[in-house]
Amino acid sequence: MTKYTSDIKLNIIQGYNAKIISQKEYAIQTGIPRAQLQYWLKLYELHGEDGFKNTCTNCSTRFKLDVLNYMVQTGASLMDTAALFKISSYTMVYDWQKKMENGGLEALEPSQKGRLFMKKKSNKELKQPPVEGSVEALEARIKQLEMENEYFKKVECLSSKQGKVTKKDKALVVYELRHKYPVKELVKLADIPRSTYYVLVKRMNQPDPDSDLKAEIKSIYEEHEGRYGYRRIRDELANRGQKVNHKKVQRIMKELGLKCLVRMKKYKSYKGTVGKIAPNHLDRQFTADAPNQKWVTDITEFKLFGEKLYLSPVLDLFNGEIITYTIGSRPTYSLVSEMLEKALERLPEEHNLLMHSDQGWHYQMKQYRHALQERGIKQSMSRKGNCYDNSVMENFFGIMKSEFLYFKEFESVEHFKQELKKYMEYYNTKRMKAKFKMSPVQYRTHFEQAA
Repeated sequence: MTKYTSDIKLNIIQGYNAKIISQKEYAIQTGIPRAQLQYWLKLYELHGEDGFKNTCTNCSTRFKLDVLNYMVQTGASLMDTAALFKISSYTMVYDWQKKMENGGLEALEPSQKGRLFMKKKSNKELKQPPVEGSVEALEARIKQLEMENEYFKKVECLSSKQGKVTKKDKALVVYELRHKYPVKELVKLADIPRSTYYVLVKRMNQPDPDSDLKAEIKSIYEEHEGRYGYRRIRDELANRGQKVNHKKVQRIMKELGLKCLVRMKKYKSYKGTVGKIAPNHLDRQFTADAPNQKWVTDITEFKLFGEKLYLSPVLDLFNGEIITYTIGSRPTYSLVSEMLEKALERLPEEHNLLMHSDQGWHYQMKQYRHALQERGIKQSMSRKGNCYDNSVMENFFGIMKSEFLYFKEFESVEHFKQELKKYMEYYNTKRMKAKFKMSPVQYRTHFEQAA
């Protein structure tokens, strides 16, 4: 078999042009087996000119095992694996594989060639460590310290968003410093197996298969101003024709540093019995077959610019739509009466509506109960001290505060009210409800068209 020097190999590879001639024709022209040419091309692609210098010929048992483990774990071909580890010939990997299959780990041990007394000492045996305190020892120590200093500086700059250094970060630093320091010493410093390093390097050189999905997830997250968690983003992706497992969406969001907001407590309006208490007719039956069958209401409190604001909305249990709302600086009865007046304007003449609230003093008032009776509305109240009886309204307040109040910055109370109006419009018409996979208004429109 003809032996080629590194310079000859380099000249042959640099003389190849895929646009002018095929690999098969060029191999015939140069008199080189096609597989050999393909292997040299891979070496040059991965390592450049260094691919033909200092290739592994006399390999240790540990190195052979690392190579075979890499090939099994990644499913890489013999040629790809050999090129990645800079092995002089890809057929060597095939030989190691067969030896391992037939003889186990012992078969990978270097064979004893020639007579024992004639055996030459290895480079490791010939190369003695420098004497402590000598110039060579000091120079080696300085080189080691320089490598450690440069490595840790780069690791700190490349640390991941999770606040910890990952194996990927370490491998990237080793890859950057590989021309300046030995890879063997770098991976030892990084405390990662050499085979793991080569697996990560191979992934670095490949395009990210999730790049388009990451961009789409980030776009949805920003479109909804951080209000969507991984489940809702998964549902939005499904609406756009991309079916992605929720665990993958969660993982990508974690990689991108995207997370949904937290929830806060609500204002309590219970002041004891000041009027008449209605029975709990709703009885936690939080579903409705059509619009305007079951409405729920409550009051919540905001604190802005040293002031308190109170919000009183009405929510339809059919689709979670906010029918209307009022906002004021004091939790007076007019806050509730104006809300009720505006809500009743949207109620058709023929209806079978149930209006549910907690036992807040506003809803015990005679005026409130009389207004409901005039329109033939059945009143319902939660049991005393039981927030779960009106949990849908509680849930809405939690969502609104986390997605709006504690998320956005406001210039004034008036600016807050303007932004609140925009949010209510967004909540009704654009924000997807996980239960319906569409917004409340879209769900109601769909129902009305099908009816």
